[in-house]
Amino acid sequence: MLLLGALLTGCASGTITNLTAKQQFRNDNGFYPIEAAFASSQQSLIWPSIRPVAISGKEPFPMHLTTLMTNRWETIIPAPPGAKVIYYRFKFDYSYNGFGPVKDNSKLSPVYRLQILDK
Repeated sequence: MLLLGALLTGCASGTITNLTAKQQFRNDNGFYPIEAAFASSQQSLIWPSIRPVAISGKEPFPMHLTTLMTNRWETIIPAPPGAKVIYYRFKFDYSYNGFGPVKDNSKLSPVYRLQILDK
């Protein structure tokens, strides 16, 4: 019965891996690159439907596929002048085939910390 329930809810069986360095040197433009990988064994997942964003504060920053990769996304996030730390997380929205119409689901990462170092 539990297995049937998991199949009906779509199993958010994805794994988000943060690929961003924990520290970056302060730069002049105030934007810092971040990157994540998404892996899933959910066979009903529709891979082209994945819509990832990075969230810093309350702002979502759309992510785009990393060149030559099929499961890695990247974006840049801003830091206020003088900030020493940026907190962010990733959210992956996606669709999957279920019983009946296509369904939507999402996976949210934990909060990550990027330390900005002065040169």
